[in-house]
Amino acid sequence: MVESIGTKAGAVTDRRTVPVEPAARVASVRPVASDTPAVQSAAADIASSEAAQPPVDAERVARIRKAIQEKRFPLYPAEIADRLLAYKLEWKPNQ
Repeated sequence: MVESIGTKAGAVTDRRTVPVEPAARVASVRPVASDTPAVQSAAADIASSEAAQPPVDAERVARIRKAIQEKRFPLYPAEIADRLLAYKLEWKPNQ
C-alpha cells in the first residue's frame, strides 16, 4: 500500500508558536587588502605557460603541408568523410 505524502489521518501535530528573540545586527563587511600576493603553485605555472601556446606540433603541420603540395600525401575523401561523421556522432573509429 502506498502512503500519502503529508500528515496521516489521526496524527497529532504540535502547532504551538515559539517566541523568538530579535536577531543581533550583522557587522559590516571590511574590505580585504589587495596588496597581498596570490599563492601560485607549480601546476598553475605550467597550466598558464601551456595555455599561452597552441597545442599544435608546428613541425608536423609543416611536413604534412609540404607533402600535400608535392602530391605525396594520400588524401581519401571517403575516409575523411567517415572520420568527420564519426567525430560529429561521437563514434569511436575502427582501429
